[in-house]
Amino acid sequence: MSDRQFLQQAITLAAENVRAGGRPFGAVVVCDGQVVATGVNQMLELSDPTAHAELMALRQAGKTLNRVKLEDCVVYASGQPCPMCLAAMRMAGVSRVVYAYSNQDAEPFGLSTEGIAKALRVEPEHQSGLRFEQLKPDNDACSSLYQLWSEQQK
Repeated sequence: MSDRQFLQQAITLAAENVRAGGRPFGAVVVCDGQVVATGVNQMLELSDPTAHAELMALRQAGKTLNRVKLEDCVVYASGQPCPMCLAAMRMAGVSRVVYAYSNQDAEPFGLSTEGIAKALRVEPEHQSGLRFEQLKPDNDACSSLYQLWSEQQK
């Protein structure tokens, strides 16, 4: 299948999700030319602000492929991935993202995430509407939680 065909599959999923009462977002994860996972936005159905189409598809891809690193995968999305989804794709090592509709396309419908992307470009301590504070446990100068993890990896 071609990029256009995989992308059309994501758009079709999004349209079906709209008809079912959901939001207009669908995603397909492809590995070695085969669809390994799909997802649609389920924020409303699951009362979960993280249930974006791309994240649902990444979760399914991880389970299907039995791994968290997806560097040989391509994500096809109906809309431009939001910063959260983009961060998840980067953490998973996704090699490529193809999307149909941009934030500019989504803006007239109140679906753009450009404002969030712009806010995240500012250092955390200078972001408005969200206050960051670091409070380490007493007597833990060496990050013992991470040290514990490191020792368990041996």
